Amino acid sequence: MKNLLEIESIRKTYDSFTLDDVSLTLPPGYIMGLIGPNGAGKTTLIKLIMNAARRDGGTIRLFGSNDLLHTEKARSRIGFVQDEPTFYGHLTLAGMKSIIAGFYPDWDEDEFQRFIHRFKLPLSRRVVTLSRGMTTRFALSLALSHRADLLILDEPTTGLDPASRRELLTIMSEYIEDGSRSVLFSTHITSDLERVADFVTLLQAGKLVFSSEKDEILENWALVKGDCQQLSEANRVYFEGWRESDRGFEALTQQGNEIQRYFDEEVLIEKASLEDIMFYTTPRHRGRTCSH
Repeated sequence: MKNLLEIESIRKTYDSFTLDDVSLTLPPGYIMGLIGPNGAGKTTLIKLIMNAARRDGGTIRLFGSNDLLHTEKARSRIGFVQDEPTFYGHLTLAGMKSIIAGFYPDWDEDEFQRFIHRFKLPLSRRVVTLSRGMTTRFALSLALSHRADLLILDEPTTGLDPASRRELLTIMSEYIEDGSRSVLFSTHITSDLERVADFVTLLQAGKLVFSSEKDEILENWALVKGDCQQLSEANRVYFEGWRESDRGFEALTQQGNEIQRYFDEEVLIEKASLEDIMFYTTPRHRGRTCSH
């Protein structure tokens, strides 16, 4: 089957920020997590995919074609939830649903009612009375009810309690079960990605750090822990970033085997989490020197 989303060397420049040379591929039947600190370019990338911003370079292909980007047909095949969903606050959930459902020829009312029941959302309540978490659940119910092939979520777990987050991850997994649909979701909660993501894309300051299979990433990156006295100009080239403390240094590397040979058994090498990788690849954690 054709990839549902392909991005090649995309670029977008603002006055104080540039998203530059970002590429990724999302085949059908998979979940891709999009991570990075605030200001890394995640929302900018999603806006470009959704045609809410004009790109300055590069290519975006949806459902195997770059001709679909501006069409109603393409938009109807995408379910989208932004980080702060915007609805008419004076309307009830039922009234808001009626407006949105009219834009989608493949609207599935039974599916919508199923999610409303699952999320325990009262259709008679006005939107303005909803909590942040309830608003997110309502937006998800809408996005999941028109038979979209690609689900794009910008910080969907914001405002959700741990139980609701777990349920959302379960819904994502269910959504891709038939192998024809995929999910791209941006999040700060990397532990959620470690539960369900198949691919992870990391952005830092508008640059692509990697877009790879999650298991491959977790296999290739490692944390190194040791005494600050062990750091030198010669061995710092092995590390992507490091920090110091009273207990020694902690560093991120992709060269675990070389580190093992260099330090022998004088350091501890552990698997790095996605949170570790995101933390240490930020520019402010590169090139710091332990005090001796």
